[in-house]
Amino acid sequence: APPKKGEVLVKITHTGVCHTDAFTLSGDDPEGVFPAVLGHEGGGIVVEVGEGVTSLKPGDHVIPLYTAECGECKFCKSGKTNLCQAVRATQGKGLMPDGTTRFSYNGEPIYHYMGTSTFSEYTVCAEISLAKVNPQAPLDKVCLLGCGVTTGIGAVHNTAKVKPGDSVAVFGLGGIGLAVIQGAVQAQAGRILAVDTNPDKFTLAKEMGATDFINPNDYDKPIQDVIVELTDGGVDFSFECIGNVNVMRAALECCHKGWGESVIIGVAGAGQEIKTRPFQLVTGRVWRGSAFGGVKGRSQLPGMV
Repeated sequence: APPKKGEVLVKITHTGVCHTDAFTLSGDDPEGVFPAVLGHEGGGIVVEVGEGVTSLKPGDHVIPLYTAECGECKFCKSGKTNLCQAVRATQGKGLMPDGTTRFSYNGEPIYHYMGTSTFSEYTVCAEISLAKVNPQAPLDKVCLLGCGVTTGIGAVHNTAKVKPGDSVAVFGLGGIGLAVIQGAVQAQAGRILAVDTNPDKFTLAKEMGATDFINPNDYDKPIQDVIVELTDGGVDFSFECIGNVNVMRAALECCHKGWGESVIIGVAGAGQEIKTRPFQLVTGRVWRGSAFGGVKGRSQLPGMV
């Protein structure tokens, strides 16, 4: 259906497939609603704009955003977070902000996904859920900024604020983990430890700039103990890029006493809980999380392109 007030019709030219799409498809996602058009890591070109849309016009190149940026809600105005709540309530139900859908089949509604639905030749997004990007940038590459690359690089620069010489451990070497390594290299980190149970992933991690490669299966003791020994007391920053609560604990406990920080990026299954001994935090470690790399999609993403 055509875009309504504040909405934009986009022709999707390229899309990536993220683990989150597979997670929702599996049925384990508590927010999953069906039937739906999945996909949230895409790039495309504006075809038509609805009433009241001022920031975009047909022909503009855009990246759909699953984290909107309205600039007016309590969250946007706080200046402390990228977690805009303007369309959150309807987005979580697979609906557009007015509570209806733009997809249908034989008269029956098909739900949206994460406000983006990039696995479709055409999709409708809220204006506040689209980042306008430089038309010279190849959409087959920059579409990955719609999720994985931004999430990983942003977690390094915005959430952790890694500085030159800092040591970093990256757990999970999928797309996000590799993006974290890229971000750590940009931040001029010292040692970058790449941790994965699949050694085949070390080749790409090395190309991206990782300095040490650790397969937990090669050791008969907890991986956090191995890393603490290797790094003279632990790393300055660790990043969990898997969504495994046991790995999250290891990522925290491999951080240096007194100042080490662990950033959770991976999304764990519904109802799962993290645990550690409070002493880990009392003695100066910090546990924090990051969504979309702390990046504000409309105002900051175009600069990354």
